[in-house]
Amino acid sequence: MPSRPRPAADPSPVRPSPVRRGERGARWERRARWLFLAPAAAYLLLFFGYPIVANVVMSFQRYTVTTFYTGDAPFVGLRNYAAVLSSGRFPRTLLTTAVFTAGSVLGQFVLGLALALFFRRRFPLGGVLRSLLLLPWLLPLVASGTVWKWMLDPDTGVVNAVLRGLHLSSSGVPWLTGTSEALWSVVLVNIWVGVPFNTAVLYGGLQDIPPQLYEAARLDGAGPLAAFRHITWPLLRPVVSVVLVLGVVYTVKVLDVILVVTGGGPAGATETLATQSYELSFRQFDFGRGAATGNLLVVLSLALAALHLRADRRARAI
Repeated sequence: MPSRPRPAADPSPVRPSPVRRGERGARWERRARWLFLAPAAAYLLLFFGYPIVANVVMSFQRYTVTTFYTGDAPFVGLRNYAAVLSSGRFPRTLLTTAVFTAGSVLGQFVLGLALALFFRRRFPLGGVLRSLLLLPWLLPLVASGTVWKWMLDPDTGVVNAVLRGLHLSSSGVPWLTGTSEALWSVVLVNIWVGVPFNTAVLYGGLQDIPPQLYEAARLDGAGPLAAFRHITWPLLRPVVSVVLVLGVVYTVKVLDVILVVTGGGPAGATETLATQSYELSFRQFDFGRGAATGNLLVVLSLALAALHLRADRRARAI
């Protein structure tokens, strides 16, 4: 009996369904995201995560020059923190840190907001002036501090020379040698350094506000102050929160400006938690207490930032 001819096989390959192709594409997209994030994550873990963990571990050890070489640092628990908190200089250092941070952040924000509102208006060479305004922020802090130290020198500084020339002061102001003047001098220098950053961020926030709102307010008879109160400030508050939080976090750990301008003096008048941590670690070589002071500084900055964000969240809810 003759066999029946078999049907020819379909030469076309079996293609996956669109659902499976979509799942594979989603998996590859997720893997690609992780691959792109891997270098940044490795950088953060290596240069930020590891130093933080090592600093926390060091703060619970008696770490000196000898133990630094031998690597055998005995565990002392919370003794380093107790020594820092019970020292007679800690209350004054904490107060100086608070005054320096509050004065710097307030001055940077007020001047930065004023300049951002000024540069929002169009005028000739406005873009050039905005670019030049960023120079203090781009310069190294050591260079900026050195220039200001020359300018504020009580004997040969240009600031006292101008004051004498205008007959505003006969003997000059002890900007760097007076206990109260030195603190406000470093606050002034830090304000000069931080104003460009505040101006740039706040100017970007102002650019996102629709100009139609100001035109409608102008038609309703609202003046500049009313427009700022009811339009600019409410819409700019998210940017303001970011600027203030970053300002507090950056300012509370400022070290370069103070070391270059006053070195923490005179008589500890400009000593902050950052300079105290530096002195304990690299002048007294008590790395354990220096690490404890640095950790207290980190906790303080995080607490201040959290308090501000919580207060801002409550204000928005109201």
